[in-house]
Amino acid sequence: MERQAAKERIAKLAKLINHHRYLYHVLDRQEISDQALDSLKKELFDLETAHPDLILPDSPSQRVEGRPLEKFEKFTHSSPMLSLNDAFSEPDMTDWQERIGRLLSAADRARIDFYCEPKLDGLAIELIYEDGILAAGATRGDGRIGENVTNNLKTIEAIPLRLRAADEIAADLRAVGLEDMASAITRGGWRHLAVRGEVVVSRRDFDAINDNQRKKGLPEFANPRNLAAGSIRQLDPKIAASRRLDSNCYKLVTDLGQKTHEEEHRFLEIAGFKTNNKFSRFCANMQEAFAFYRHWRDHRGRLPYEIDGIVVAVNQNDLFEKLGVAGKSPRGAIAYKFPLKQAATVVEDIVVQVGRTGALTPVAILRPVKVGGVMISRATLHNEDEIRRLGVKIGDTVIVGRAGDVIPGIVAVLPELRTGAETPFHLPKICPMCGGKTEKKPGEAVLRCVNRDCFAVQKRSLRHFVSRGAFNIDGLGEKIIEQLIDQGLVRAPADIFGLKEGDLTPLARFGEKSARNLVESVDAKKTIGLPQFIYALGIRNAGEQTARALAEKFGNIESIRSASFEDLQTVADIGPVVAESVCRWFADRKNTAVIEGLLSAGVKILPHQKTAGMLAGKTFVITGTLEKMSRQAAKDAVRAAAGNVSETVSRNTDYLVAGANPGSKLEKARRSGAAVIGEEDFLKMINDK
Repeated sequence: MERQAAKERIAKLAKLINHHRYLYHVLDRQEISDQALDSLKKELFDLETAHPDLILPDSPSQRVEGRPLEKFEKFTHSSPMLSLNDAFSEPDMTDWQERIGRLLSAADRARIDFYCEPKLDGLAIELIYEDGILAAGATRGDGRIGENVTNNLKTIEAIPLRLRAADEIAADLRAVGLEDMASAITRGGWRHLAVRGEVVVSRRDFDAINDNQRKKGLPEFANPRNLAAGSIRQLDPKIAASRRLDSNCYKLVTDLGQKTHEEEHRFLEIAGFKTNNKFSRFCANMQEAFAFYRHWRDHRGRLPYEIDGIVVAVNQNDLFEKLGVAGKSPRGAIAYKFPLKQAATVVEDIVVQVGRTGALTPVAILRPVKVGGVMISRATLHNEDEIRRLGVKIGDTVIVGRAGDVIPGIVAVLPELRTGAETPFHLPKICPMCGGKTEKKPGEAVLRCVNRDCFAVQKRSLRHFVSRGAFNIDGLGEKIIEQLIDQGLVRAPADIFGLKEGDLTPLARFGEKSARNLVESVDAKKTIGLPQFIYALGIRNAGEQTARALAEKFGNIESIRSASFEDLQTVADIGPVVAESVCRWFADRKNTAVIEGLLSAGVKILPHQKTAGMLAGKTFVITGTLEKMSRQAAKDAVRAAAGNVSETVSRNTDYLVAGANPGSKLEKARRSGAAVIGEEDFLKMINDK
């Protein structure tokens, strides 16, 4: 075949094969047989083999491409991939509804309705499309930074390599009344498109893969989620391609004028993504959400894949945004989990763990038992109140389950099976690690060791101190920290910065080079940002999000130290519990001595850059493609200058920074009265401040 004819044939074959992928995976229809589709793919493969320079980037043949990688590159998400808080009962859900209601006006509360969908038990992913072609795909990672696994995701037939044509999408959007989104597509606002979803494995394919594993004498996979996650993290995409992976998308990150979560689902299906739309439902109130939950609790076996509950989300996007984020979870959505998967076993012992805050946690040592495909040998008992509620004794036969199919816990005791040899358990009056005094403060259920020199508390506190979100010191793992404490080399965080090579070389695991490397690694981390420093202190109830909020509000450590309880409650997302924790921590002389010790050891805390005037308290929305910086860099610059960043335009928006192809946000900003500025004006504003 001549080159031009081959080029035209390749383009037509690719378009036709992608069309049938859309019919099968998105619309659940099949117009030609599998054998006929395979013959079309074979013809395409043969033509591309003869003319490799004509291979299109979205060709169906490119689903398995490239050599195995040496490692995955990091991928920074444009906005955090958050995880959901869990609920396990109707009272839990009612409490959630009341909590979010208190954060909204009466008029907004009256507008709330919900969108409910099955909660997939898979691996969360983000997909990036440029001009309709899949450009990148990544795992969730820590929510901000994941791993670029594009080649592996390309192997999944349910993930489109090219989206449907813009005019087709716009026409179908108009047909269902989504005029704003159709206009955004027509104007090109979708040229950079970000969506999120899940990689899953169907029950049928999971069973087939495990059957093949058994035949080969290889270990079986514990559950479909482990199989999906393990497959996507293979460096060779051919392994992922062999695992029969599937995908469902449920979140449109790019602003195309969508007003509700339901509209996002509509768009995703129209654009060419496989969704759960036919299994999802708009619910006008919580009673309808409860009915939806009961339906899938009782009929989950009808779904082709595993689910561990449903997701209930506030449907209106403006209300969802108003509710904001608490920690790493959006307030406007919650995972309503199914009852636990359960099995019976015996409690062989109960031991006590001591956490970094001194909390004594009883843990049941179980006779190993498989629950939901996972072998369980330990289950937390939380605290003494929980032991009393369950009435559990050492030697009891108990029912254990995995809450939401994940966290092991004891559900109930079977006293009918007792022999009389069972032993009651009580938490110790002294710390099992250091022999120090323990106490339970009024209003708390947790017993704590109050000895600040407790080995267990020191070890966990120091592990937290050097962790990635804090000082991020490479080479200081758990075993090395234990040695440093055992040898009396480290008793407080400041001691880490006084370590010398001669202190380390006599220790196990150290030679001259490794000792020198660790000292250099420690020295390199003496300068630290204020949010990371606050997080490193290990203040109870103050995670990374709280640390960042404190830094942005107060700007330096001295202002935080002197802030009153009332001052702290003015910080976004900080309520009375967190404010009291922060106040109590800084009021303790032993804690302030930790800060003074670090400063004396040469630690430099960078002040969090704030501005008075124009940026302080102002809200920015960044849209379109910027030439001189990434959108994430622009957002970081706003936050560093004490401004606020939002993903959507509202009446609270002060500035819209518009790059190339700004999409529907530009028109929204003009209607709302926000100032629209270009990249040059934005850079001048930032630099001036």
